[in-house]
Amino acid sequence: MPATNTTARYGSVAKTFHWLTALGILTVIPLGIIATDMPYDTADQLADKAWLFSLHKTIGVTLFFVALARIAWAMTQPKPAPLHPDRKIETLLAEIVHWLLYGSLVLVPLSGWVHHAATEGFAPIWWPLGQNLPLVPESLRVAETAAGLHLVFERVLVISLILHIAGAIKHAVIDRDQTLARMLPGRTVQTPDASARHTGLVPPVLAAVVWAAAIGIGSMLGVYHQGGAMAAQAPALAEVDSEWQVTDGTLGITVRQMGSEVSGSFADWTADIRFDETVTDGPAGSVDVEIAITSLTLGSVTQQAMGPDYFASGEFPTARFSAEIKASAEGYIADGTLTLRGTEHPVSLPFDLSLDGNLAQMQGSTVLDRRSFGIGDSMTDDGQLGFEVSVTVVLSALRSVAPST
Repeated sequence: MPATNTTARYGSVAKTFHWLTALGILTVIPLGIIATDMPYDTADQLADKAWLFSLHKTIGVTLFFVALARIAWAMTQPKPAPLHPDRKIETLLAEIVHWLLYGSLVLVPLSGWVHHAATEGFAPIWWPLGQNLPLVPESLRVAETAAGLHLVFERVLVISLILHIAGAIKHAVIDRDQTLARMLPGRTVQTPDASARHTGLVPPVLAAVVWAAAIGIGSMLGVYHQGGAMAAQAPALAEVDSEWQVTDGTLGITVRQMGSEVSGSFADWTADIRFDETVTDGPAGSVDVEIAITSLTLGSVTQQAMGPDYFASGEFPTARFSAEIKASAEGYIADGTLTLRGTEHPVSLPFDLSLDGNLAQMQGSTVLDRRSFGIGDSMTDDGQLGFEVSVTVVLSALRSVAPST
């Protein structure tokens, strides 16, 4: 069988690309659906879910490169003419569907890859260099938008695929022509070399209109900002009358899941700080921090972290750290109690402090054991979900009460 196309038949390369792509689509879409619907309440379930997602992503990235190669080959080859050039509307619709398929084969895996690159942890791509993409930052906003586009483009792909298959069946069963037969592997089918074809810009322009409409529908349905909606449900924290008002700060955590570090931060928290910088040894003040748990963003596992087996944010929407600030020759330490998920546990937070008049800047860190608070009790394998959770605090605060003289 000749490798190249003519205007009357497809060559072996085009057929190979066609059926390889079909196999990839019919594999990767069910994998994604199954992996999404799988539970992850136990370590074994999470491992199975992550493995299926890794397989889904790896096949998807492979399909992306196959699609690029297929499109590049198609651009260098003549396309067999339609068998019924007199059916102009039908031919136009067929070309629009082909453009939708070609575009979707690039947009679906690419948007999924961008989503993966913008998140942290969970289900790595098995390609050696597949975890990151140039110009794609690790960002919740980018991840949410890419995930929404991935869903929208996948729907366009599925609908286009159904129309494509329906058209092929119509040609084979109703028209009884050679449209399907000339794409079957191992067969060389010569068909009339018709000259009437749609070769203008109308089909790709109309396909672009379909994609734009699909993106607009996705926006109306809110598929691009699902995590933002969850963060908006964070409880309103009471204002504090603090001696030191926090002007800027970050309260972050880092966990290790499936061998990868996943970092996140709480967007909403308050700190009531009482501090006397003249004390150099012993109690120098106190701090009371209230944290809105649902304001946490934690990469691709944000929603999972809110679940009943982890932070249980529905039942325990806030956490509180109350501590005494102690000064010594070695530095400062906030020594107190963390109340999280309804459980109290002693926590010490060493920190560095610099003062410039009424401006204080501090940074500190500590390590917690998630098991002390009953978080992820079903995850007993440290390799699946690390026991240690790193906590970092960086803040700037202005004195709101002048020091006494």
